[in-house]
Parts: sequence; structure tokens; C-alpha cells
Amino acid sequence: MSVAKKFLVEVERAKEGREGRPSAGPVYRSIFAKDGFPEPPQGLESCWDIFRLSVEKNPNNPMLGRRKIKDGKAGEYVWMTYKEVYDIVMKLGNSIRSCSIEQGGRCGIYGINCPEWIISMEACNAHGIYCVPLYDTLGADAVEFVLRHAEISIAFVEEKKIVEVLKTLPNTNEFLKKLVSFGKVTPEQREEAENFGVGFYSWDEFIQLGNDKQFDVCPPKKGDICTIMYTSGTTGDPKGVMISNESIVTLIAGVEQLLRFMNEDLSNKDVYLSFLPLAHIFDRVIEELFIQTGASIGFWRGDVKLLTEDIAELKPTIFCAVPRVLDRIYTGLNQKISAGGRFKKILFDVAHTYKFNYMKKGYNHDQAAPIFDKIVFNKVKQGLGGRVRLILSGAAPLASHVEAFLRVVTCAHVLQGYGLTETCAGTFVSLPNELSMLGTVGPPVPNVDVCLESVPEMNYDALASTPRGEVCVRGKTLFSGYYKREDLTREVMIDGWFHTGDIGEWQPDGCLKIIDRKKNIFKLSQGEYVAVENLENIYGLCSDIDSIWVYGNSFESFLVAIVNPNQVALEQWAEANGQSGDFTALCQNPKAKEHILEQLYQIAKAKKLKGFEYLKAIHLDPVPFDMERDLLTPTYKKKRPQLLKYYQGVIDEMYKNAK
Repeated sequence: MSVAKKFLVEVERAKEGREGRPSAGPVYRSIFAKDGFPEPPQGLESCWDIFRLSVEKNPNNPMLGRRKIKDGKAGEYVWMTYKEVYDIVMKLGNSIRSCSIEQGGRCGIYGINCPEWIISMEACNAHGIYCVPLYDTLGADAVEFVLRHAEISIAFVEEKKIVEVLKTLPNTNEFLKKLVSFGKVTPEQREEAENFGVGFYSWDEFIQLGNDKQFDVCPPKKGDICTIMYTSGTTGDPKGVMISNESIVTLIAGVEQLLRFMNEDLSNKDVYLSFLPLAHIFDRVIEELFIQTGASIGFWRGDVKLLTEDIAELKPTIFCAVPRVLDRIYTGLNQKISAGGRFKKILFDVAHTYKFNYMKKGYNHDQAAPIFDKIVFNKVKQGLGGRVRLILSGAAPLASHVEAFLRVVTCAHVLQGYGLTETCAGTFVSLPNELSMLGTVGPPVPNVDVCLESVPEMNYDALASTPRGEVCVRGKTLFSGYYKREDLTREVMIDGWFHTGDIGEWQPDGCLKIIDRKKNIFKLSQGEYVAVENLENIYGLCSDIDSIWVYGNSFESFLVAIVNPNQVALEQWAEANGQSGDFTALCQNPKAKEHILEQLYQIAKAKKLKGFEYLKAIHLDPVPFDMERDLLTPTYKKKRPQLLKYYQGVIDEMYKNAK
């Protein structure tokens, strides 16, 4: 067996694996890597080298920009050149080293994307200090956990986040000795920190701290850790993913080669809008790529409602987003089209159909309907600033209908990628002008080998005529392990292969489609992982219910559930609250739903679940899950695909009403 090789080259046949069963299908890599994986240029071994060499080549190019605010109104972007940023980085590095923080120390960075974030990161790179992003979407106690677990001794903090860090004291001052605000510090904040033995500086104060000191740069070796990025664990505490300098520079070398093959090379004239969190690997490696190119990075103001204004002012050439942002763009465009009158809607629909049909025939997007691009779709293009030529979606699946629509109307390439923090973000990406790749994540990037491993318990066979199995990845872009968790590292790294836990299906042209999750873990549309069995165990503590099936998917941002309520408990509630009807009728009673949902809410609150783990809607079913409807196994385990099929209509209605 082997898939068609339009975009793949086979490098290794299947081998007999553990317990005598075939462990995997053939090993493939990108057709663009048929002559070997690309290597970084000579002398480029670390993220510090990326920045240092770019400063030498592009000293006067604008590097970091933010909008000028005057009288509360945002104006044009004001820029710092590569050389100006470098000078501040050197001063900041001296200040950090003057605090007795040496190579291998850990520095936290907490806040939205801004020039100070990048400057702090580069100062860490210069002296071989591990950059550890902090962010609160991992849960209420995540910041404290990461500060302690990573043994962070200095943290740079956005002004709005100062309160959150101070809350962690005194639990974190065993390690945390210095705090630096991206802006100012109030006397009260300084006093509170100093009471716990933590020195607190404003940005300007800290930069001056090392003025009379000079420390040599200590650039890391390529195998040294560059950053520790914490990701939500399936259960329990976040996991610290250690990413080496080699992983990042290797990935960038592969992305550059891929862009060359696509005739979409970046240049120092390109402009990028930085709004996806730098605390996530997706945006981090994208920005490293732009820095290496000598391009310009403009920062948003941190308010999603003002994002379109920032785009219009910056006029980016490359736009990276998560599906939730692209969904908003899709919805907003359709609302404008509907509100524009009958004639404009008919014209738009005709133009869309015409261009899409020609794209399906193999025409490039810019050749399929150039007249309609000028008279119909140009307004959409101008809404994204007028210069965007490439839109990249990552972090979660992008719905096929949204991807197809945007490929037509934005006058830009719309590509969908797939990767994990453990694979240094990009592992697969679809290609321009290949409409057959809709709904897939494309072929591998030219840095990695990929294979599918059979999962017999889920009936996925990597050697079938349509190969399906767990996606496994091998290559230099892989992470260096989970910080202080060798046990978890051993679970996912086997014989040099990283086991993603995602189930993939090879398509006839060699692209990959993600179809399932090996364990009952999935990602919501905002990129957060949900361990559904763990949640069901927690919600099952509610005495008013007998059973619960929690459901979510990567196209939605919240969870819903089917609940079998406890009949006695529900009838007692009804009697106490003046509600009539038999058990079946009570399950249809909106007040009964509200009551059960409130009980589940209290459980979630008591167990300190994360916001995205709270249920937004439930359906009460008086009939327990059973084997007769093929909803349970003989050992009473839930058959999730069958549950989804049985309750699909109810699920769709819950999402519709909840929105």
C-alpha cells in the first residue's frame, strides 16, 4: 500500500513494531525535500543569530511598530529600526545580567504582544536565558504554577497583568526576585512586591540599571533550550515544552524553502501584524521568520474590536490568524453582503460562483476572474489593508466552507496548517492554488518525516487502501522533552518518533486530513484542549444526574452535554418548586434544564475548572444511555461516535440556541 505521491516522497517502508504488529505505514516526507532536508545557513545556530545577522543586513529597516496615541486617538504606526531595537536589547541584557541571572536562567514574559515583549525575548536570546511565556488561559492558578515550576527568577509584565503576578506572592518568591513592568509601577505595587523581597522596576528604570556595567553576550549553542512553553495538560497541571534553538532555526529553514517553491519568498519589505499570542509557538516562529527576513512587525492595540482598524492602518502583506478570527471575517462579510441590497448580493453571488468554478478548473486565484477581482472583491481586499497576499490559519481546524469562501473573495492565498508546540508549530501546510486541499492540512513541511501508526482499537489501519492512523513525526524540529517530566516525554517520544495523538488520513494527492483524536481529547476553536473523560468524571459528582456525555469540537468555542438526570432528584425539585408533569415532561421543562445546569456550574466552580470547560448548554434525556441503541459497550463505556450520530440534531440545536 502507498498513497499517491504528488506531494510526497516515500523514504522508508513499514516495519514490524511492538508485539509483532505493524507499527506504522510507510514513512513520507515533502516532495520539496526529496533531495534532503534544508539546513540553516552557515553561522546561524540560534535565535540570537537570527536577530544579530538581520541587524547587520538591515540596520535601518523598520522592525517594531506601534500606533501613536494622542488625545485618546490612535494615529499612524511609529517604528523602531533594527539597530535601535538592538541597542535597547544590549542595554536590557546588561540589566538582566546585573541581577546575577546567568546563562540557563529562566525569565518570564507576561502580557499581550508589544515591542517590549520582543525586546525582552531578544535579551534572553543574547545571554542564553530561557524565555518562559506566561499566560492565564491555562487556568486560574497557571501563572503561579509556571513561576514556581520553571523556577523563574525575573519576569517582565504588562501593566494590566501586574495585579495577577502580585497575587502569586508569597508563594513564588522562593524563586522570583525581580519584576519589571513594560510601563510604569505605582508606589503601592512596588511596596507590595518589596514586602516579599521582590524588587520591582518600571521599564525605563530597569534599562538604566545596567548602564555602568558591561556583560559579554553569551549566545547559546544550537542544542541549547531557547524557550519553555507551557501547554494545557490533558489532566492536571500544564506541561512545559522545551524547545531548542535548533528546532526553531531548522523549522525556519524549511519554511523558507517551502516559500521559495511556492514563489512566495518573504522580503524585508513585508509587513506582519502581531496579534496572535507570542506565548504560543505559532506566532513565535512566524515572528522569528519575519525577523530573519528583516521585515517589519506592527503590533495591535490588544482589543479585538479595534483589530480591523489596526489592519487598515498597518496594511500587512502576510496575515496569520486562528479560525475564530477568520470566522468573524466570514460572518461580517456575509452580513455586509446581505445588507447591501438585492442587486449587490446577486452580483456578489454571480462573481463568487464564476471565480470559484474557474479555480476548480485549475486556474490560479489571481487569474480565475480578474475583472470581478477589480469590481467586486477589491472591497474585501481593501478591508484587509489592500496588500495581503497570504493568509495562514492555524491552531485549530478551519471550516471548509469558510476556507473556500476566503480563497475566492480575499484575492490572497489562504493556507491551513497543522502542528503542535511539541513539533515547533508548522508540521503540515496546504499549498497555494490547490483547491483539492480544502479541508486538509496539506503535505508535510520539508523538515520532517511523517508516518501513520495503526490504532486497532479504533479500527484505524495505516496499511489500508485509505491509510488512517495516529500521526507520528520525526525530525530536528521536535521538542527536547517536557520540563521536569521525563515520564510524560517517554509516553509520546518512542524510537525517535513523536506521537501526536491525532488521527490522520492520507488523501489521494498525499495531503493529510485530521479526522479524530486517539484519546478522547479534542481542541476547541480557540485552541484549548479538552480532556472530555476527565470532565465527565467531575460533572458526574453532581448528585442530580445519573450520567453525562460532554461534547465539543474544533469548530466551536464551548462545550455542551447530554444529561441523564436522576429521576428521584428531579421529581423532588419539581415538587418543591411548583413544577408539574411526569419525568419525561420535566426533562423538557426549561426551568428543569436551568436547575441542572446551575448544579453543574457549581460543580465546575468548586473544582476550579477553566472557563472553556464550563458547559454552556445541556439536553435532558429521560432514557438512560444503553446498549440497545448502541450507545454503550458491554462494559458500559460510552461509544462517542455513536452518541454523536444519535444526538446530532440535538447537538446542532443546542449550539444554535446557545449562540
